[in-house]
Amino acid sequence: MITNTDYYFTIIQGGQAEYRDRGSKFLAFAYPVAVVEEVKPLLDDLKKEHPKASHYCFAYKIGLDGKQFRANDDGEPSGTAGKPIFGIIESKQLTNILIVVVRYFGGTLLGVPGLIQAYKSAAALVLQTIPVIQKAVEFKISLHFDYTIINEVMIIVKQYNCNIIRQDLQLFCHLEIGVPRNRLNEVVFKLKDIRGVIIDE
Repeated sequence: MITNTDYYFTIIQGGQAEYRDRGSKFLAFAYPVAVVEEVKPLLDDLKKEHPKASHYCFAYKIGLDGKQFRANDDGEPSGTAGKPIFGIIESKQLTNILIVVVRYFGGTLLGVPGLIQAYKSAAALVLQTIPVIQKAVEFKISLHFDYTIINEVMIIVKQYNCNIIRQDLQLFCHLEIGVPRNRLNEVVFKLKDIRGVIIDE
């Protein structure tokens, strides 16, 4: 049975788009991010690339519990930039994503409704340039086993589309895998069936 919690939507590649309004230019950039620590270096790079821009507004959402997110107006009137960008992320039900909109001021004030529309449009445009993908929610488990049974273990790993996170394949092997949550019980059951596999959940 597939429930909403077995899958999530994200991006696996970056994208770029441009939106203009009354002389102001809004450059939108989307990035896949897995941890909050990835955000600042990406922002710093954009500031170096666009030193003459007037604002670098952004929003991100990371993880599956909905608790790791942020929206930043970077000097624009409160709620006119970060929040509309975040609204687009939410409307597409995305996570593990950062969207930055770099604004070059064109000399004409857009007003609060104009700014909200511009940041929202730029964020929506950049998402049209990249594919949104559905990924299985994974549960990590560690396996320890003797090299002589590696083939039996790998057959199960491939059969259930498990993601190999880390591997140390020597005489005694250590494998860390991400198992699709909706197949976890089956995978653990099959692995326990192989004599000599030790599982840390």
